[in-house]
Amino acid sequence: MRATLFADGGSRGNPGPAASGAVLVAEDGAVLREIGEYIGVATNNVAEWRALLAGLKAAVELGINDLSVRLDSELVVRQLNGDYRVKHPDLLPLHAEARRLMRKFERVDVGHVRRKFNAAADAVVNRVLDEAAAARAAGAVSGG
Repeated sequence: MRATLFADGGSRGNPGPAASGAVLVAEDGAVLREIGEYIGVATNNVAEWRALLAGLKAAVELGINDLSVRLDSELVVRQLNGDYRVKHPDLLPLHAEARRLMRKFERVDVGHVRRKFNAAADAVVNRVLDEAAAARAAGAVSGG
């Protein structure tokens, strides 16, 4: 089965409250899975990598064997494709896990897209961050 993974991560502040979002889309445009995760306080780069990992894991679970990965983080794309080295110690294990997961596919290609073409994954990130902020605010208001 062939699919495209759109992944995005973001933090409000850098570091700050962070979330990851991934959307797997079939060839016919149907959304196969949408994953959003609040990851606590992290940097944008950590959130981007965590989104990629969540999407890769979901693609493996769904039995996808031909995967196109699209990210709006040029840094992550270049690191995955070997154009840039991963130097930051927090990112090294995330990179290693992504490379390990990518070996599970018969074919995988990784490419950069402009943010406007990654809107679905970006929307997941913002929804998760908004929900987390609302939950924190409700806890603060109720004294909890």
